[in-house]
Amino acid sequence: ALRGSRRKRVVNDRRKRAMKETVKDTRKLIPTDAKAAAAKLREAYQAIDKAAKSGVIKKNTAARKKSRLAKALAKV
Repeated sequence: ALRGSRRKRVVNDRRKRAMKETVKDTRKLIPTDAKAAAAKLREAYQAIDKAAKSGVIKKNTAARKKSRLAKALAKV
């Protein structure tokens, strides 16, 4: 069980890191370049959905993250 847990932890950590990085990159782009941010938003959505699908984050957390990103982009 321990080996399986370690493997899963590595996969989950990678998925969570990918999600955090894309969200952070999107947030950085929003004030400077709205067009690029809109393109990056798609990547962020994918990363968030993948994290939610695999159970790294909960479904409502994913929805909240996506909503806040879209709201921040719409503000610009």
